Amino acid sequence: MAEIVLFHSVLGLRPGVTDAAERLRSAGHIVHTPDFYEGKVFDDYSAAFQWVESIGGIPELISRTQAAVADLPEDVVFAGFSNGGVSAELLAATRPGARAAVLLHAAMPLEAFGAQTWPASVPVQVHYAADDPFRKQESIDAFAAAVRGSGAPYEFFEYPVSGHLITDASLPGEYHQEAAQTLFEQVLAFLERVDQS
Repeated sequence: MAEIVLFHSVLGLRPGVTDAAERLRSAGHIVHTPDFYEGKVFDDYSAAFQWVESIGGIPELISRTQAAVADLPEDVVFAGFSNGGVSAELLAATRPGARAAVLLHAAMPLEAFGAQTWPASVPVQVHYAADDPFRKQESIDAFAAAVRGSGAPYEFFEYPVSGHLITDASLPGEYHQEAAQTLFEQVLAFLERVDQS
């Protein structure tokens, strides 16, 4: 059993996030789902990005990310969707004791956080659609090189579909049931390996 912090995307704590948390809980894990938006959710990326800027942008999201885990133990798994994956990556890279990182449609160069190296003790799993409109291959490659360079296990899964939040059934224009099923199978298998390590 792992204790997991699962961060939502720029669209907020949508059903796709709470459904994912329930899948993980059903497998015996403890899952926290911080809500950075205090109940506000979006259907449109542009509106969501504008709202984030209105509350202080990236610095405010970083502050909320750190506040969300202030009272949690060190040895947790950090996971997240899209910019929530960036929150997970930030904490896994900089918070001592992190157990693992699961990045769903997210990967940033460590320099974005001011980090020099990835912790060798923190395994990583990354998931992307092949045709993700927000995908930046150079960022994925830089992150993968940093993790592999540290000696930490790194897994990357790509799905032959289009869309960004491909596991969120409440977003019919992006959801892909088969890809979502495979993704969660891989995540659960990864968490089992983390538990056994």
